[in-house]
Amino acid sequence: MLVVASVNVNGIRAAHRRGMPAWLEQRQPDVLLLQEVRADADTVAETLGEGWHVDEAVCAQRGRSGVAVAARTPLRDVVTTLPGFETAGRWVEATVGEGADAVRVVSVYVHSGEAGTERQVDKVRFLAAVSVRLGALRAQEDAGGPPVVVCGDINIGHTERDIKNWKGNRTKAGFLPEERAVLDAWYASGWVDVARSLAGDVDGPYSWWSWRGQAFDTDAGWRIDVHVATESLADRARSAEVDRAATYDARFSDHAPVVVAYAGVGEEPAATPDA
Repeated sequence: MLVVASVNVNGIRAAHRRGMPAWLEQRQPDVLLLQEVRADADTVAETLGEGWHVDEAVCAQRGRSGVAVAARTPLRDVVTTLPGFETAGRWVEATVGEGADAVRVVSVYVHSGEAGTERQVDKVRFLAAVSVRLGALRAQEDAGGPPVVVCGDINIGHTERDIKNWKGNRTKAGFLPEERAVLDAWYASGWVDVARSLAGDVDGPYSWWSWRGQAFDTDAGWRIDVHVATESLADRARSAEVDRAATYDARFSDHAPVVVAYAGVGEEPAATPDA
């Protein structure tokens, strides 16, 4: 079983101070995909501790963005840029595992945007670059490459099930029709929203709640942290969990980790309950 965890840490040093090490020790993921690390790769490796292989895409603007991939085994064929976004610090990918059990893992951070501004234009451009890369990754798998999972904070709620207060957000970045249409296109082309596939047609489970007000206590959240996998890997997903903190004070980020367990090639499927 390959356990892949993804979380927007909202600053890895801050997350460490707030209790991230206790979660990591309890979870013991094989692969950890981080967003908004806001630190260089050496700092990420030092913060995580021994036993991790780490690579990162660093943002040219100090203290902004930054995505990292960490694994218990060496990383191969690392890519840290997308065309047109070489210094954005929003995309890193690598291959983990060997032979038939190799998997291509990606950590992505799509910034929040703001309707009607240049920030939103940049978000749309970045999503277009991501879509092109997704097509290339699928083509590589079709040509004999490893299956792929793209994990991270995409800052888009796909459907009304993904935002508690969706009616009030219909004209705001994160729930705009043109943003949601990008996700429609991904899933129509064969990519699978793993957590949604396993959870079914239910509200959430949400992965982000504002630090402000009572959003966390009332579960007024957004499901914007995802595992988007090629079909061959999605078929091997056995569980998907959001590690929501027990209380507001126990949170180490405004995002909760999303953790998916993927069966190895040839591994027996999970047992089903007796009828």
